[in-house]
Amino acid sequence: MNSQHTTENLTIHHKVTDYTAWRKGYDAHEQNRRSAGITNGRVFRSAEDPNDVLVLQDVTDVAKARTFVASEDLKAAMQKSGVIGSPSIRFAA
Repeated sequence: MNSQHTTENLTIHHKVTDYTAWRKGYDAHEQNRRSAGITNGRVFRSAEDPNDVLVLQDVTDVAKARTFVASEDLKAAMQKSGVIGSPSIRFAA
């Protein structure tokens, strides 16, 4: 097994006011994520609260991805799509 990683992972956890509305916004932002080197998004929802969302994504360029997740564009998109409070954002190898 090769111990070198070619991608990192990005997890974002947050609550939303309405999953369906949030999902439309998330899907509409796909090209922005790709441009930042963020791909292969997998969305999970809590069984107890369907508006509790966890997104796991692959990252090919951590510097670009960090710039993207700190951007005003993403903050505005999250707010518009109904994200409640501040999301938990983590990078991991």
